[in-house]
Amino acid sequence: MNKMIKYGYLTVAASFLLVSCNAGNTKESQSQNVAADSAMNGEGFIAMLDPNTLTGWEGDSSYWHMDSGVLVGEIKEGAEPLKSNTFLIWKGGEPGDFVLKSQFRISENGNSGINYRSERFTELPYALKGYQADIDGKHQYTGQNYEERNRTTLAYRGQQTEIPNPTASMPGESKGNAWSSLIVLDTLATAAELADVVKAGDWNEIEIVAKDNKLSHYINGKLISEVLDNDQVNRKEKGLIGVQVHVGPPMKIEYKDMQIKMLK
Repeated sequence: MNKMIKYGYLTVAASFLLVSCNAGNTKESQSQNVAADSAMNGEGFIAMLDPNTLTGWEGDSSYWHMDSGVLVGEIKEGAEPLKSNTFLIWKGGEPGDFVLKSQFRISENGNSGINYRSERFTELPYALKGYQADIDGKHQYTGQNYEERNRTTLAYRGQQTEIPNPTASMPGESKGNAWSSLIVLDTLATAAELADVVKAGDWNEIEIVAKDNKLSHYINGKLISEVLDNDQVNRKEKGLIGVQVHVGPPMKIEYKDMQIKMLK
């Protein structure tokens, strides 16, 4: 059992103790205690990051470290180039339906993302295969749904798409770095809205909502991409969560206040 889970149990225990000790207080005081407890547990969200260590995560510590509550992934100047994308993988389970929120900040040349409902790509160390909420420093792709090592792009920024079940006449393939059978159902944001939604070089919020076959990615509260995955052959209903450092030039990605709420 990792420290985060232990902390969650201790928090619940402490809450019950607090209620017991204040049984004689007024209704107003009790209401205040309930409100404070609700704020403490984030209405069902649990923290995913230990403030000072990589406890609860698995990955290559030459690329990942914690710095005063901030998870840092970095390819340093002069370092040996990465040969393949590397992930820091959360050991808290394999969620299916959930809401994940995090703040992120990325350097101009950075390339990262949050993988979910993923599985290990065992041919390489610390590699994942699955859905990814993309994040890049130039914000050409931030918020899109890119399926790592499988169907590639499932929805570009500003798109609501459907991925149909394969048929003999339309099996689907990765073509031009996108899944050939994807159907664009709607436009979620204009080019101007997409250009202004991310604060370059600053902290931004990403939110992933995975519920049944609907996968929604939000940046700073704006719905950026949404996939209705009806592909019963390739879709995944649960799996691992991980954060990525992508092959390429020196870069830095930072995450903080990462939390998750299980929906079922």
